[in-house]
Amino acid sequence: MKRRDIVVIGGSRGAFGVLKALAATLPPDLRAAVCIVLHIGRHESVLPQLMSGWGPLPAIHPVDGEPLANGVIYIAPPDRHMLVLPEGLRMSNGAAENFARPAVDPLFRTAALSFGDGVVAVVLSGDLDDGAAGLAAVRARGGYCIVQSPEDCEAPSMPRTALQAAGADAVVGKEHLADQIVAAIEGAPRLQPSELLEMSSQDLDFEARIAGRHVVSPEELDRIGARSPLSCPECGGMLWRINDHQQLRYRCHTGHAFGYLSLEDGQEQTLENAIWAAIRAANERIVFAHERRMWAERVGDQQQVAIEQAHIDETTRVIETLKGTLSQTDET
Repeated sequence: MKRRDIVVIGGSRGAFGVLKALAATLPPDLRAAVCIVLHIGRHESVLPQLMSGWGPLPAIHPVDGEPLANGVIYIAPPDRHMLVLPEGLRMSNGAAENFARPAVDPLFRTAALSFGDGVVAVVLSGDLDDGAAGLAAVRARGGYCIVQSPEDCEAPSMPRTALQAAGADAVVGKEHLADQIVAAIEGAPRLQPSELLEMSSQDLDFEARIAGRHVVSPEELDRIGARSPLSCPECGGMLWRINDHQQLRYRCHTGHAFGYLSLEDGQEQTLENAIWAAIRAANERIVFAHERRMWAERVGDQQQVAIEQAHIDETTRVIETLKGTLSQTDET
């Protein structure tokens, strides 16, 4: 049996309590390094101090270039992707993926590229689909994949999408998570991934190599995807639809990347912002029409007063229509 000594874990909403239970149940002599991404954005995090107090293993925010050591928990610091490289950990301010930095996909993807079948990857509770593409990369490179059972999750979207994109070698509830991780480290056998996943391993490797760069040439993205009429909700650039047989996902040339759920969420937010911008513009038109009507009243121009009141009434109806559109968007 092949031992594995790199454990990468990703989660979002609902994962905090799982990490607390995991820290308490991992053994003090764990023969692997543990790297964790929790979606915290730019917010200050005390998770290393908390995890250090919850269990026997020390937890830290690593610095750039931090070497990996068995029995240590490394937690991605705020606003930085944590990348696993052969020479150690790298903290990156690269483009957000799935609207997150730190994001799970860069952690999983770089671990898969650097350590292949020596990796154990774990997807925990969370919203949308960060971690799905990264789990597929781990699986394609021969790593062992664990997914928290969606029925056990506060937010089941991340685990469900990961299972759709990559499958898993084990699907477990949080109470069995530590035991399953230890078993994977000690060489638990993998399940055979699908042929489609194996076929995409070269594209996944190439994507991992270019994803860490701030700007990628269109020709490079043409190697792993097809140009799409969709635009990036983060920067407005063109999106490429990635040649992934398991998951519909996209990437732009500045480094932003999206699973289909994250892209849909971004488009909904862009649409809502556009409607609110239209409401603001319409409201300003009403304010201006009020000022013109007041001026017309002062000079005794009743015809202009009527015209401006018509503008006010018409634009008020437009705003009501736009607000109704917002309500319909919220319902869907």
